[in-house]
Order: sequence, then C-alpha cells, then structure tokens
Amino acid sequence: MDETTQSAGKVCPRKVVLGKVVLMTQDHVVFFDTTLRDGEQSPGCSMTTQEKLTLAHALEDLGVDVIEAGFAMASEGDFAAIATITQAIRKPKIASLARAKQEDIEMAARSIQFADRPRLHVFLASSDLHLEYKLKISRQEALDRTAESVRLARSLVDDVEFSPEDATRSDRDFLVEMVRVAIEAGATTINMPDTVGYTTPEEYGQMFREVRERIPAVDAQNIILSAHCHDDLGLAVANSLAAIQAGARQVECAINGIGERAGNAALEEIAAALYVRRDHFGVNTSINLEKLYPTSEVLGQIITFRPSPNKAIVGANAFAHESGIHQHGMLANPLCYEIMTPSLVGVAHTHLVLGKHSGRAALRHRLEQLGFTLTREELQQTYYRFVALADRKKNIYDQDLVKILPETIRENRREPVAELD
Repeated sequence: MDETTQSAGKVCPRKVVLGKVVLMTQDHVVFFDTTLRDGEQSPGCSMTTQEKLTLAHALEDLGVDVIEAGFAMASEGDFAAIATITQAIRKPKIASLARAKQEDIEMAARSIQFADRPRLHVFLASSDLHLEYKLKISRQEALDRTAESVRLARSLVDDVEFSPEDATRSDRDFLVEMVRVAIEAGATTINMPDTVGYTTPEEYGQMFREVRERIPAVDAQNIILSAHCHDDLGLAVANSLAAIQAGARQVECAINGIGERAGNAALEEIAAALYVRRDHFGVNTSINLEKLYPTSEVLGQIITFRPSPNKAIVGANAFAHESGIHQHGMLANPLCYEIMTPSLVGVAHTHLVLGKHSGRAALRHRLEQLGFTLTREELQQTYYRFVALADRKKNIYDQDLVKILPETIRENRREPVAELD
C-alpha cells in the first residue's frame, strides 16, 4: 500500500494520508514505548500482568507505534505479561527484549508468537568497558555474536531491532562496524542507546550523522535508526530530539520518563515538542496528544508515585500560574504565558493559583467565579486582606476568600459560575 517516488535512482517513501490514517514515511517518527520494560525497572514501578495490560491498552489509545512489553527471559511473570499483551493489543507492534543469546532470543520469540506484528529486540554491549568487565569477551567475539544472534532472530521474525548497548561510550569505528554487521545479518532497526545518560545533544546527533554517512546501507535499505536516552544529566529529551534532527526515525521513551536510575526520555515531552515546534523539526507522529495526560494518570494510579508537580506537560503545575504578572497576562490572552493549550494534551484547563504572588486581576477573576462582583474600592480593600492572609497561609481556599470579604458583599452574592478552576 506504500506509495513511492523515484529520486536519484532510489525508491523513497513519501507521505500518504488516508482519512485519519497517516502511513509511515521518511518524515514519520516511530514512537517506541518502553514503559513496560525499561520503565518498570525503576524502583517502585513493578507491575502485575493485569496492570501491564491496563497500561498497554492506554498506550494503544495514545497511538504509540511499538510497545516493548517486557524482557521474556527475566521471569515467568514477564513472559506471561508479554504473551497476554500480544493477544489483547492489535494496533502497535509488540516487542520483546533479548540478550544476544540463543536461549533469550528463542524465549522472546515464543512470548510474541501470537502478536499480529511481532518484533524481536536484541542487544549486545559495544563499549570496551562493558566488553572487558561485564561480558569478558573481545571485540571480534562481540561482532560474531552480533551476527549470529541477529540471524537467529531474523529466522524467527521479520522485524528485528538491534541495540549496541552503551553506544555513546563506544569506540566510534567499532560501533560503526557492529552496526554494519547487524544490518548485514538482517536487522531492520538499529537503536543506538545512550545507556548511562552520558552524551550531549551535539555529540549524539553527530553519532547518528556519522553512522548514516559511513554505512550507505542505512539509507539504501531504509534501515530505521533509533534513539534511546537516559536522563542522568537531565538531557534525555534534548538528546532524543537531536537524534531526530540527525535522521533518527524512531525514539524510545517512557510515560512520565520513568526508568533505570534517573529515568528514560519522557514520551510526553518529546511528543509535545515535535508538535509545538513542528516548524523546526518537520516530522509527524501517530501520537494522540489529547491522551498524554490521561495516560500519565493511568500510570500514576498503577505505580507508587505520580510525576513531580513541576514536570513538563503532565505535572500538576504544568498549566498553573501564581505570579500576578503571569495571571494578568493569562487573563488577557493565554498565549502570553502558555505555548500550548491544556486541552491539547488532555488537561482540563489552566489553573490560576492564588498565593502571595498573585495580583488583583486574578483575585477579581476568582471572586467573580464564586459569584461576587466588587467595585474597585472593594477589590482594593479585599486585596489588602488577601495579601496579609497569603503571607501567613501557603494554600488559599475558596472559603478563605469568602471570609475576607466585607459582610455587605457576602450578602449580595449572585449565583456562582458552574465550573470553577
């Protein structure tokens, strides 16, 4: 069904839109969600099979392209969860992780045998540090194992992803050679992870550009390059976006950014960035942005914690304003201080928080919502009382506002607005 155009002697996919279905093109970024696998490895984030299935349904509704359902060899529970998900989820591809070992790969293949669109994800370390101290094998042994494992995986499924673990701390020449071997053995997606959150956006982008330049088969065979970043230096999302700019067309991420140590790149942040700055990135995705906050809430209900209040996109304060200057601007035009509407990502509305930094405009707005209309003089009098209260009390509630109003105003209250912030 893919349509193509001829360009410079090569067949290049172009964008095709059928109704609301966007077929994958070179401008389409595949969202590979690893919340159920790498995300679950975060302390306090362990999930039962039923909980994984619940989240998998939410991820399907969100529009992710690939769900990494687990690491089949890790435990019987992981195997069962993957198998259960493959029988219930139909739209996304279902991936199962495996080390570059025969028993891992065969176990992973069995876990996804009922998937409509199965993927085997095989990984092997590429950095000298990992090869010497963790695996205790030579570079040549690593190359041989890469070829053998990818060939085995490809004999079991058509869609094989290979990841050279710790790619960003690997010798570049050896990394390129390992990627070349994996492609020749049949890998269709090459993921180059920043396993320990070590790299910077400029370095990471350059790695993708160099691999594309030095391995012509990447573009000639439409091999998808993938980014997988960790947040140890707080750069996971920035690095992922840099990789996309350098030609990566798959990004591996997790809801709320959960994952090993400081976590994975946050799916909601990457999706929102690609949409809000689509003029800059020029790519499309299948993500239903309105499902970002609801999906975050589903995860928060399953695991032991929700995101930090100041977390971008889905944090409790992501669309909250307390500063008087900001509140005044928001009431005049929300674009003054918000680059996206809350409804875009599934949040009900902006929240103007009343505190000691708030101004008269926000106070008047809230009182009007509560059914009180004040003259300028009454507002000024009430504002002084409000500031004095806010200096003593961290959280100001509606009943607090009513109490500081003059009695004559309370007696003349009209019907309040039906829906309050």
